[in-house]
Amino acid sequence: MSDTDDRPTVTTIMPEPGNPRLTERVTGLDQTGAQVAVSVPVERALTLYLNAQEIVTMMTINDYPEYLALGYLLNQNMLKPDDVVTGVDYDDDLEVVVVRTERGTNYEDKLKKRTLTSGCAQGTAFGDLMEALDEIELPAASLHTSWLYQLAKTINTTPSLYLEAGAIHGCVLCVKGRPLCYMEDVGRHNAVDKIAGWMFRHGVDPADKILYTTGRLTSEMTIKTVRMGIPILVSRSGFTAWGVALARQIGLTLIGRAKGKRFVALSGAERIVFDQDLATVDDEPKRSRRKGADHDS
Repeated sequence: MSDTDDRPTVTTIMPEPGNPRLTERVTGLDQTGAQVAVSVPVERALTLYLNAQEIVTMMTINDYPEYLALGYLLNQNMLKPDDVVTGVDYDDDLEVVVVRTERGTNYEDKLKKRTLTSGCAQGTAFGDLMEALDEIELPAASLHTSWLYQLAKTINTTPSLYLEAGAIHGCVLCVKGRPLCYMEDVGRHNAVDKIAGWMFRHGVDPADKILYTTGRLTSEMTIKTVRMGIPILVSRSGFTAWGVALARQIGLTLIGRAKGKRFVALSGAERIVFDQDLATVDDEPKRSRRKGADHDS
């Protein structure tokens, strides 16, 4: 997707905190013994098939099952970017989504080799986590610090499931200082997979994009970002050593602990353009802080 006119060519997706399917009210007691009612996200099982092969059952808020299915298969290297998808069929009653492709697929051997990832909600990566990464060359994009501060402010103040109910992760595909696709889920791996599926479905060019996440910068997040062809990954949370090592090996710009006027770049700093006067940037107000805002300080 070209950004020459600074507008997306597809409809921007943002969270739907008012969707009654995504949260429910639960009663309990607070620290004083008084009865309280709180909103909590609703988890649902979703079983994914690739043609006739059952692949995995995921726990998800299930707001975009088609995008989640496509993105999961792409990020697991089970679906190639040039594959022709002939259909994505979702059955709400059966909690099943089936992705159909022109070419035949058979992943029994890949399914036998599982690696438990560090993602929340028991994410699994099948086969060799490094498979196909050597074939990817990330574009020479740039990141202006003014865009970074604009994004952080916009994302932190956007109505979301996190602000409504908590217990949720968010991932946002951005161009310059503007969000394009904001997905949430109980695990950050689900949220980023939904973005990958959305990009695939709409033919979105990743070359000038930024991926923002509320979760940790783990090896899994690094690998998925690279497989999506996105050159810049930003988080308000911290890093893992393997996530940093992989980012440096592949040439991914990796920025963490992005809160208020602070951030740390541990890989790909050559893409950063320091154009923001820090004297004009406010510290993050407490009302905008998310889970872990005081960690990694």
